[in-house]
Amino acid sequence: MVRVNQEKENYIKFLGTAGARFVMIKQLRASGGLWISSGMNNILIDPGPGSIVRCASSRPRLDPGKLDAIILTHRHLDHANDINVMIEAMTEGGFKKRGTVFCPSDALGNDSVILRHAAGFPEKIQIIKANHSYRVGDFSFLTSMRHIHPCETYGLKFKIGKTTVGLISDTRYFPELADFYKTDILIIAVVFYEPRQGIDHLSLKDAGILINKLKPGKAVLTHFGMTMLKANPLKQAEKLSGDSGVEVIAAYDGMKLVF
Repeated sequence: MVRVNQEKENYIKFLGTAGARFVMIKQLRASGGLWISSGMNNILIDPGPGSIVRCASSRPRLDPGKLDAIILTHRHLDHANDINVMIEAMTEGGFKKRGTVFCPSDALGNDSVILRHAAGFPEKIQIIKANHSYRVGDFSFLTSMRHIHPCETYGLKFKIGKTTVGLISDTRYFPELADFYKTDILIIAVVFYEPRQGIDHLSLKDAGILINKLKPGKAVLTHFGMTMLKANPLKQAEKLSGDSGVEVIAAYDGMKLVF
């Protein structure tokens, strides 16, 4: 008798690794967000432009109709542009009321990124706040302190299997980041190769400081801007690995981390 393994694979799939506007606009890297499969739940984080296309072109194909939740770390287009089409896909065109959408308060209101007709499709739209815990099915996550960014922005910390994962979304560097993001795997949005005064994004130098402070089991660089692409993210990740003693990898479109 052959025993079939019924355990569900836990993973994070990078539907895109584009950061900021120009890499997104030119689609030098895709901008579909992160798909998480954890236990019995599927969650999509930051569905930027092309998220629905990246789901359809993934191998195996990812079915948005099986999503249980969509999370926006903030309202900027490279993170939220496909939120409405993904809500429609999650709810099968609005005919099946299901799923939860988590987003900061300024993603709604008079200038809502969620269109009025789509807002009634999910079971719930949950406004997220700093330093709170949220749950959908067997998946739970913590929000960070508010990041330093032009709009209301939060990072996330969650668990997949026995592995804790931190996702540092867009922000300027500030020392208190290290107080929250102590995790087994640290995913960092690294837009710039070198720091840029007055622009609230992390640079490679900032990522190195965080990696050296936190010493995660693994660090993943993603969300690359033009200067990071020109500097070769793979080469920079290898250098950071050597300098820090931490395994550092540069994410690529379609990359899958299995737990």
